[in-house]
Amino acid sequence: MYAVTQGREWPLIPQAWWGIRYVLGPILMMVLGATAAAAAEFERPVRIAVLTAGFGPSPAAVGLRQGLMDLGYGEDEDFTIGVRFTSGRRELLDAAARDLVEAGAHIIVANGAEAAVAALKASAEIPIVFFALEDPVGMGFIESYSHPGGNITGVTDLDNAIAGKRLELFRELIPGLERVLYTYHADNRSAARKTAIYRDAAEKLGLAFISRSYRTQQQAREALSGLRVGGPDGIISPRVGDANIGGLMVEATVERNIPTLFGVGFLVDQGGFVSYGPDFFEVGRDTARLVDKIIKGADPGDIPVEVNNTLHLVVNLKAARAMGIEIPREALYQANRIIR
Repeated sequence: MYAVTQGREWPLIPQAWWGIRYVLGPILMMVLGATAAAAAEFERPVRIAVLTAGFGPSPAAVGLRQGLMDLGYGEDEDFTIGVRFTSGRRELLDAAARDLVEAGAHIIVANGAEAAVAALKASAEIPIVFFALEDPVGMGFIESYSHPGGNITGVTDLDNAIAGKRLELFRELIPGLERVLYTYHADNRSAARKTAIYRDAAEKLGLAFISRSYRTQQQAREALSGLRVGGPDGIISPRVGDANIGGLMVEATVERNIPTLFGVGFLVDQGGFVSYGPDFFEVGRDTARLVDKIIKGADPGDIPVEVNNTLHLVVNLKAARAMGIEIPREALYQANRIIR
């Protein structure tokens, strides 16, 4: 089985080097050193650590790297980026965050709510910048968008606001869609909160809505492999790929002919049916601007949280044809990118 990231297949424990350096264990590739992480000036290269429950560098991490270079920073000379990932095991995030602090990270970039929680537990001093985190005020991460407070700031997006639109597009692309399944990790607060949003949207669209939670990769696999004829016509994926749920859902599309709806486009490149959501490469570039301010001496708690409003619809026409789905032409016209 494969975990999927940035348009490529990786074994569940990636071993390759690719642009951004991977961090497979508690020792970062970044040079260790005693520094005051929250000081106004950092020694060079600035050590930036991306913390994620995923399987390697996400499009946002790649966008962060590109964004810093676009701002004039030289990789290895001015900054290094290490990606510390836990291969879908969120229970390892706390230890991973502590590893980053002990290894001398200057700035921690947290991918998602659970990674942000782990980073805040690990340090109240090291600047933390989040992305892929919806409703940071409602979830208690910041005091306000204009003045987040503490040692954290970040980039939020419209994922909660567009959940209903995402489901509406799913129905437009699949004539006869009647039943949808939403699967999510039971401990993922953000994904669990979205259950109510999807349920309400499904009711308004006249769709039957089923939700199932899991805590392990085996439970996620069983939830999908146990689907039978007469079950859901489509599956909605949570944005964060806990327990490799994204890879398992791609398998469901390819092997079981069940159309899948994602919030990230790279899983559609791997064989998924459709995605609608933020352009996470651009989210990473936005994150780079905040990191730049911190490097130049700004207090993260004083840096306003930014909202990324870029949205992309990606449709896998090849997958649709394999499943015998005839997408209405007017629905296809809405796509930003079509995989043929």
